[in-house]
Amino acid sequence: MRRWLALLVAATTSLVLIALLVPMALLIRAVAENGAMSRATAAAESVAVDVGAPDLTLAVERISRPVTVFLPGGGTVGAQAAESDAVRLAATGRSVTAETSGGREVLVSAQSPDGTAVIRVFVPDAELMRGVREAWAALALLGLGLVVLGIVLADRLALAVTRPVDGLARVSHRLAGGDLSARAEPGGPPEVRSVALALNHLAGRIDELLVAERESVADLSHRLRTPLTGLRLDAESLRDPEEAARVQARVDALERAVSSVITEARRRSAGRDSCDAAQVVGERVRFWSVLAEDQGREVSISLPDGPLPVAVGAEELAACVDALLGNVFAHTPEGVSMSVRLRPRPPGALLTVEDSSPGFEPALLERGNSGGGSTGLGLDIARRTAESAGGGLTISRSRDGGARVEAAFSSP
Repeated sequence: MRRWLALLVAATTSLVLIALLVPMALLIRAVAENGAMSRATAAAESVAVDVGAPDLTLAVERISRPVTVFLPGGGTVGAQAAESDAVRLAATGRSVTAETSGGREVLVSAQSPDGTAVIRVFVPDAELMRGVREAWAALALLGLGLVVLGIVLADRLALAVTRPVDGLARVSHRLAGGDLSARAEPGGPPEVRSVALALNHLAGRIDELLVAERESVADLSHRLRTPLTGLRLDAESLRDPEEAARVQARVDALERAVSSVITEARRRSAGRDSCDAAQVVGERVRFWSVLAEDQGREVSISLPDGPLPVAVGAEELAACVDALLGNVFAHTPEGVSMSVRLRPRPPGALLTVEDSSPGFEPALLERGNSGGGSTGLGLDIARRTAESAGGGLTISRSRDGGARVEAAFSSP
């Protein structure tokens, strides 16, 4: 926009200057020519007064320009000049001006006792154009300066419009990228300020809607996981092993479906947040410790002394921890111990979940190939959460022969 406005102002200013300066240049040339011709005519008339007088030669010599007097008898006084057709026309009693080589000649007829004399005053081109080229150069510089000034002013004006518009574009891109804290700074013309205020209002409304959706998802997670945990405990308390296994499988399938829905809803509504991983991991481990105590599982936890920020929202990280811990409960027998360690790791944090169940096979925990009829969705949720935070997830064998799952997260 800045370039087009500059070109528009340059073209408009140039047209106006051409319409103004060209007639002015022609006027300056006409004034210079008229002045030179007026001075030549005055000189010729001053000599015409002395035609027929004895001091005609002295009168001609007093003129500081080439003057020739053609006498009636065919003689001349003053500078040598050829008798042209214009001179012969002036000899009939008419005063004329004619173009000649190198300039113009002013011919004034004067009556003498012997007949009509013609006074010729030569005006060179240099005198006709005296000061004209300098004036034209001054006009050209003036026009160029006005065009440059117009372009500079247009660029400043365009910048006052384009800078707020560029700011609006950057804010919209940040909002599209998930940065819901981005806000536009109102500025520029009233219309642009109105757009900035509308964009800020839209961003605030989007933020409010996403907060409401995250609260709904959190409430859904709380309402569904607690009954599922109770169903799992009820299934484990059944005396018939086959019936317990069947109900347990149904509970597992239901839990995976609920986890999928909750995680997908969290993923859609989550912004580019950050959280304290130490606090979130500690809270989720305490939540699962109740079930671990009922199953006779020993849970060891190692957390850093201070906060450990990571580039993932608290709800997303909580879902990731739930998926990793739930995987241990779902795929290991009761009484199998587990450990949870969270430690700093440049440029973020590393979460490690281990169990001591023997006979671990890494391939069984890949999505679509897990044991016990599971789809491996829990680990896939953890993997996507870690990758969205700039990290990743790895699976290996622990020192006790069980599974070690490590999820890396980047710092915000």
